[in-house]
Amino acid sequence: MRLLIMGPPGAGKGTQAVNIAKTLNIPHISTGDIYRENMKNETPLGLEAKVFYDKGMYVPDEITNRIVEDRLTWDDAKNGFLLDGYPRTIDQVNFLDQILSKKSQKIEKVLELTIDIPVVVERLLKRAQEQGRIDDTKEVITKRLEVYASSTAPLLAEYKNRGILVQVDGMGSVSEVEEKINFALGN
Repeated sequence: MRLLIMGPPGAGKGTQAVNIAKTLNIPHISTGDIYRENMKNETPLGLEAKVFYDKGMYVPDEITNRIVEDRLTWDDAKNGFLLDGYPRTIDQVNFLDQILSKKSQKIEKVLELTIDIPVVVERLLKRAQEQGRIDDTKEVITKRLEVYASSTAPLLAEYKNRGILVQVDGMGSVSEVEEKINFALGN
């Protein structure tokens, strides 16, 4: 199965994506994780991404597209994958469609985790404390939510028009949300 998981920063996408990928035996591909690993190791990609991350901005499409295109060629993604954090723009949607159409593939479902914004801010500030994530300050969180609303949320309308958008209430415990997702996927 080829899936996307979407929702605002802090909605629980990463946590739930790990569970979904394990259940479906497909790789969880997180662009955020790829960037954070590169920033931690101070690779050229990491240093380039850090400039944008520190300002609460998305890394430019051309950089992100290259990473995703390469990652989808790995053997573990042949029979499916779960993308987390990509696509985030209509141009990225179109690029992903092109990549997949070359292999006669397409995205089968898009899971949207919905959550109240005050809960998101609270979760992200708590995560920043627990994990030492410098990209989760109140100012950066606010900027990321604004960018999400203006750039990424319109993608949901695109996937809804395609009939593949599945909305899941992201409020509740990890296990409660996991149960809702499994139901939505028919597991």
